Amino acid sequence: MPKFKLNTDILIIGGGASGICAAIGAKRENGNLNITIAERLPRIGKKILSTGNGRCNLGNVNIASEFYHGSVENVMQIISDTQDTVGFFESLGVLCTHDSEGRMYPYSNSANTVLNAMRMFLNQEEITELCDFDVCSIEKASGKFKVSNGEEYIVAEKIIIAAGGYAAPSMGTDGSMMKLLCGMGHKIITPTAAIAPLCVNPNDVKGLKGVRVKAAVSAFSGVSFLAKEIGEVQFNENNISGICIFNLAYLYPEYKNLVISLDLMPELTINELEKLLLKIKKIRLQFQSEEFVSGIFNRNLSSFLIKKCHIDKTCRISEISDDKIHTLAKNIKRLEFKITASSLWKNAQITHGGICGECVDLNLQSKFFKGMYLCGEILDVDGICGGYNLTWAWSSGLWAGKNAAKKSEDIYAENK
Repeated sequence: MPKFKLNTDILIIGGGASGICAAIGAKRENGNLNITIAERLPRIGKKILSTGNGRCNLGNVNIASEFYHGSVENVMQIISDTQDTVGFFESLGVLCTHDSEGRMYPYSNSANTVLNAMRMFLNQEEITELCDFDVCSIEKASGKFKVSNGEEYIVAEKIIIAAGGYAAPSMGTDGSMMKLLCGMGHKIITPTAAIAPLCVNPNDVKGLKGVRVKAAVSAFSGVSFLAKEIGEVQFNENNISGICIFNLAYLYPEYKNLVISLDLMPELTINELEKLLLKIKKIRLQFQSEEFVSGIFNRNLSSFLIKKCHIDKTCRISEISDDKIHTLAKNIKRLEFKITASSLWKNAQITHGGICGECVDLNLQSKFFKGMYLCGEILDVDGICGGYNLTWAWSSGLWAGKNAAKKSEDIYAENK
């Protein structure tokens, strides 16, 4: 039988961004509470250190509902009613800045600055960090929670689940807590990889490995237009990636016939492009066809386009017909790739899907277990690249922590 480990007022399961913020939110609401963070890894905050390529993309100056997906209805209320990112980190002694696209970073450009400041607060407020504690069961009896790792157990008045989703399992999130909550009656929106590459048939990108190109990227399901992004696309052996692709990855689970279309020259209409190609033809008449658009695109991409249009690469540009030039223009304006699968979890930055919003109230308290709160990636909320997911992590953590720390009568009075 598991042995008793400790007794605490609030136990937070998961020591990532949302879990640490839940501890901070709870302690700021009620400084007398005993708060414990249970983390399965040897140290808390590992995923924070990897965000923004080690710079920690804290948030974004342009926060709006259109940048989030999921079934939790009051996402924007939670974000607006908690301390804003800049104010929150300044309260921890961290100065923030942002780039021309609105992405926020610590002034130091180091994620270590962020984690160090958060851990300083935990240490100052005597919040317990219990690492290497991999929760495998949660029970509630006599109004208290009993949380066990199989060998030891913790007794808590309230618990906050901040254990993340499935993405980046090397960072400690493998979806096991989501499965546990499902077994306790919570509904799950099927989790899939988001902020991740999209898989394609290797033959469809043969010769393009390593190519990077700016494009207007559109997602289609059949003839139905779904979404559009603009940015740099990167080609690999069996997938396409880049921020603009990452932001569309959430669509694949819902649209299995998903097609990604690249407009490689969005500044030109197809008629303008054809005129440009005819002009280039006159300039390069005596050269081989594989040199036709090598003055516009990377050589590998240039050769790929010629081959895709079934133009013999050994023929001279002078021999290319107007029909073939029209076909080439169409491919430049709409280069399509059928998506075959979502990325592996190890390549994903975030989880799309999770515990359904209908399972929690406006305070992020479980509707099945009074005193259980959820926050962060384990909930069915995800955002696009650019600091939106960390914004949700900070805000939902602070929100859950604040509400968990309140007395039941205080919460009742607020909601009345």
